[in-house]
Amino acid sequence: MQKKTMMIHGGKTVDEFTGSVNAPIYQTSTYKQDGIGNLRQGYEYSRTKNPTRTALETLIADIEHGTHGFAFGSGMAAVSSVVMLLNAGDHIVVGSDVYGGTYRVFTKVFDRIGIESTFVDTTDAEAVKAAITDKTKMLYIETPTNPLLNVTDIAEMAAIAKENNLISVVDNTFMTPYFQNPLDLGADIVLHSATKYIGGHSDVVAGLLATKDDKIAEDLGFIQNSVGGILGPQDSFLLVRGIKTLALRMEQTEKTTLQLVEYLVNNDTVTKVFHPSLLEGKQLEAQKRQATGFGGMISFDVGSKERAEELVKSLKYFTLAESLGAVESLISVPSQMTHASIPRERRLELGITDGLVRISVGIEDSADLLEDLQNGFKAIESIK
Repeated sequence: MQKKTMMIHGGKTVDEFTGSVNAPIYQTSTYKQDGIGNLRQGYEYSRTKNPTRTALETLIADIEHGTHGFAFGSGMAAVSSVVMLLNAGDHIVVGSDVYGGTYRVFTKVFDRIGIESTFVDTTDAEAVKAAITDKTKMLYIETPTNPLLNVTDIAEMAAIAKENNLISVVDNTFMTPYFQNPLDLGADIVLHSATKYIGGHSDVVAGLLATKDDKIAEDLGFIQNSVGGILGPQDSFLLVRGIKTLALRMEQTEKTTLQLVEYLVNNDTVTKVFHPSLLEGKQLEAQKRQATGFGGMISFDVGSKERAEELVKSLKYFTLAESLGAVESLISVPSQMTHASIPRERRLELGITDGLVRISVGIEDSADLLEDLQNGFKAIESIK
């Protein structure tokens, strides 16, 4: 089955009870038993299992080429559930350029209960190997990274993880299952903030996991049920619907993104543009090898906080907001928004300057988006 077809026909999204082509919203907390322990279709209590959530979980497993899927109430709930596979005293090697919320939960929550993290540049295999200790149990990466869009070789990281008996986790939010499938490259777990491209319409907050590993799946299922950070049936329904148009949205988004990248590269006000298509050497080779596209995220530096603030105020079609991956184009200033939880000194070390701007390209007409940026840059020409 080809990818576009799988987005529509994957999983168990046809209701087996009525034949409805859309999985119904089973807005129920519990289920009638035909006798003590005699369950209908295995459904007992909706924290444990719900038919609408099952439809979504089987679908994400299929489109990520896995065998098990899990849906959570947010991307951070999914991240946290992955870390809960570990024990106090364990250690994680994490990509240095990650979403601010991921950095925060690793350094401000899990470190308090004895799970420590070391942040390294995962584009450097030797740096990753050097960070592994006898306590390391997990290797966690984003690729492309947020917000600097660096690319890590997934197969290389998965091999290092296997050599050292580590669980390898890949945050695939930016690429989506349409452009990239980390499980095919050897990763143990693939993770999504499904709030973003998978939902695609700024109307749901959710997180998804998929794996091929039966033991990891058993443990994740236990954590999901025990901790209870599950996704409700209404939001599960919205994600199944969002996935049906994911391929078309990603194709249109990338087409427009490449046009905007070209404009930004040739804009004298911009000091640097970050996009996977602009990478060189090993990173570009890895991106072309492991993904079928470059995605819809662009970051660029306008040189100062003042310019960044004025630019985002001057735009009409780019909405100033803290998310990404929606049908509408969004814009943010990471240092003050998505990555504000990272100390400024650390941000600057990574290259997240006060003048860095991140845009998530939507599916509007490319001519309108280009004109909007042009007008925005005119508004900041006189700002030093």
